[in-house]
Amino acid sequence: MIEILRPGALASVQDAGRAGARRFGVGTAGALDTVALAVGNVLAGNARTAAAIEFTLGRAAVRFHAGARIALTGAECCAEIDGKPLPAWHAATVAPGSTLILGAPRAGSRAYLCVAGGIDVPLVMGSRSTDLKAGFGGHQGRALRDGDRLQIGAGDGPNDGAGPDDAGEAGRAGLDIVGVLPPSWALPLPPVGRALPIRMLPGLEYHQFDGAAHAALWEAPWTLTPQSNRIGFRLQGPPLSRRAEHRGHDLLSHGVVPGVMQVPPGGQPIVLMADAQTTGGYPKIGVVIEADLWRLAQAPLGATLRFLRVTPQQAGDAQAQLERYLARIEQALAWHGQGLPAARHLRAMTRPERTGESSCKSI
Repeated sequence: MIEILRPGALASVQDAGRAGARRFGVGTAGALDTVALAVGNVLAGNARTAAAIEFTLGRAAVRFHAGARIALTGAECCAEIDGKPLPAWHAATVAPGSTLILGAPRAGSRAYLCVAGGIDVPLVMGSRSTDLKAGFGGHQGRALRDGDRLQIGAGDGPNDGAGPDDAGEAGRAGLDIVGVLPPSWALPLPPVGRALPIRMLPGLEYHQFDGAAHAALWEAPWTLTPQSNRIGFRLQGPPLSRRAEHRGHDLLSHGVVPGVMQVPPGGQPIVLMADAQTTGGYPKIGVVIEADLWRLAQAPLGATLRFLRVTPQQAGDAQAQLERYLARIEQALAWHGQGLPAARHLRAMTRPERTGESSCKSI
């Protein structure tokens, strides 16, 4: 069992999302950074899609009432287990009674705590994800609070870590800490000044916008505003205007998915995220490619973004590259679990435990 001592700004139970429910008007929900979720689950010995806890902006604490194999991925929070540092993108075994503390993120915005067996909350429409807008799924359909207790499941994937019987002993000994390269290291994009590059395809109504809007979309810096949330990330930059012949004409509502960039009448775009509605009537100027949604999900408020135009072929290639990254991690951890000698691929995809005193500030 996991007890929430402090949830931070926002914490909720999320898995890979509620696939196949959009035809009923039910949004996807799920982790905003599905890559961090997948890697964390693989590190913990779960299937990629198992339910975990998503923490926004860190500053959280949990207590483990039983020994467990855990993994922490996503934002680079200054995390400690009973005073010992646990870097992001690492797995470790914790003893009963251990406390995990997350500090404020030094990079990124969302951290994922994955536990061997997954977070055991009821399935709702095929998913354990919390739909915060609709108020169902996850833990009682809401964000986590102080004192909430979450059960750990029996697991639905190959478990690389310690099981319930040996987790306590391994945790007391401080054994078996392993980490992997984060996607920001393994899948870097060429920098665009100090801006975070995000790849995007032109949207369905791209042609309805004028030349100035097209130039601004691809060339101007965009700021992620504090009005952003799990429904949509609101951006600030040059207003995006439609061509004269399209102004004042309402659009019929169309289906939308996470990554779609809509432009309201004010001209400041919104990128829809995991908790977004299933239909929308604003013109769609672009679509963030699926392979870069994790990058956008980890952007801190106030970050400067630049959108890079890509082709459908390039978007597909990026998704294939991401899948190869995940597959290499699975293979490397399988070798690690079998006790094989450190091979070239294992060295390339795993990181040793970091030693030394913690540099965490009090939180």
